[in-house]
Amino acid sequence: MPHFPNGMNEKRFFVTLAVALGIPFLLIGILYWPGIADLLRDWNSREEYSHGYFIPLVGLLLVWQKWPTLAQMRFSGAWFGLGLVIAALLLLLIGQLSTIFLVVHVSLILLLTGLVWAFAGFGAMRIIWVPLIYLVFMIPFPPFLHNQLSLSLQLLSSEIGVWFIRLFGISVFLEGNVIDLGSYQLQVVDACSGLRYLFPLMSFGFLIAYFFKAPWWQRLIVFVSTVPITVAMNSFRIGVTGLLVEYFGIGAAEGFLHDFEGWIIFMACTALLLAEVWLFVRFSRLFQGDRSFSAALALDWPDPLPADFVRPERSVPKPFWAAVALLALTAITMPFLQARPVEPLERESLTVFPEEVGPWEGTPEILQDNILKSLDLTDYFIGDFIGGGDRRVNFYAAFYDSQGAGESAHSPRSCIPGGGWKIEDLQRITLDGLFVAGQPLRVNRLKIQRGDDKQLVYYWFQQRGRVLTNEYAVKWFLFWDALIRNRTDGALVRLTTAIQPWEDWSDGDRRLRGFAALAVPELGRFIPD
Repeated sequence: MPHFPNGMNEKRFFVTLAVALGIPFLLIGILYWPGIADLLRDWNSREEYSHGYFIPLVGLLLVWQKWPTLAQMRFSGAWFGLGLVIAALLLLLIGQLSTIFLVVHVSLILLLTGLVWAFAGFGAMRIIWVPLIYLVFMIPFPPFLHNQLSLSLQLLSSEIGVWFIRLFGISVFLEGNVIDLGSYQLQVVDACSGLRYLFPLMSFGFLIAYFFKAPWWQRLIVFVSTVPITVAMNSFRIGVTGLLVEYFGIGAAEGFLHDFEGWIIFMACTALLLAEVWLFVRFSRLFQGDRSFSAALALDWPDPLPADFVRPERSVPKPFWAAVALLALTAITMPFLQARPVEPLERESLTVFPEEVGPWEGTPEILQDNILKSLDLTDYFIGDFIGGGDRRVNFYAAFYDSQGAGESAHSPRSCIPGGGWKIEDLQRITLDGLFVAGQPLRVNRLKIQRGDDKQLVYYWFQQRGRVLTNEYAVKWFLFWDALIRNRTDGALVRLTTAIQPWEDWSDGDRRLRGFAALAVPELGRFIPD
């Protein structure tokens, strides 16, 4: 049985170790719970991230695999780890104040890396850096990037799927992400973009590349190939679905069969990934002699410790205690920073926004409860305004008296693709003669299209006396104003009009500009500077 040198008390050491490890985990739970809860929500509600539950467990398995080597090392700690902890806590502050959960999630991984580094030192980090890097695969993409990637994959998979259908002599028409088979139309929606295969397959491909005993370039190819494999197989799935609908009706594209196809495609993607490794093994035999597939791709189980093993003398390193002390100090001070008194804002609720704006007459609408829950706003106004004839503008303004991580104005660029709309063009323009807080009103101008339907959208962010059009600038000033001015209030304003078949985009511009000239001056009562 392993024993401690110099008469070290084994029980005392493990009690000290348990306290040293337990305290930071408790503090992490206190500081990072909102970010952890957000991760759990994504893992639970979004199929493309449902594999996130397994990532920490697999990471622990990878550490356990190296346990015999780690057990024989003397952990001396490293002050560099304390530097990473400091950087992680600064990122946590930025993420909380700027309302970006992605920054909070990255901060969590950086903090864990810093704590391990401060405890184990450089030698151990050279052994277990891969499990820490692997934790990145549990973090969801930010909504804006996720939606853009999903839309791009929808369009690409649709094009390849239609090409596959045409190989069988079937007449098919593709418009955007809508596949028209004549009697049926199939829309390649977000759920069919392939992301539910891509993210799990990338995490699995990373593991295969890690265990694959081969040159680095072969391992890199294996990992990178998860992307084209996913696109190809998802396109094949769309093509097969089109064939089934053509020959067996629309029921073949719905329900159990549709879900079952998904499982088959994912298993096929995994099989192709393993086949790629097999081909590399066969190729290497030409230069390295006979080598089996199982030997090239095998999980090495940890060897037992030798019978005469003597556990190195250890104590909890000073850098680690310093990191724990800093973590505790942050846990104590963070609530006071977030709970600073906020002066009440003098404003009227958007619920009483006038229903008549010049010649425009509005009809207020009520958002559904599930939408309100996701937006988590303070108050809002949404409704259609009719200004004579068929001139119609949808007006939406949402105000937040306090914006925190997960509770902030949602960019239309993130939400629009979720409704099946494609952003055809984005410009930033200035509306002449209109001013907000003494600044010329500059807006984002979006041309969006879904099938034959076209809409023109103007939107901007009014945030504490600023008019902003860049989403990243919104996050920066939110962090800055929270830190300096102790204010995180702000609003999103959006104007939308449909472009009729007989109209040009310039007709929509005239409508939105005319309505904005009358509505924007009214906003000063509802959105404080």
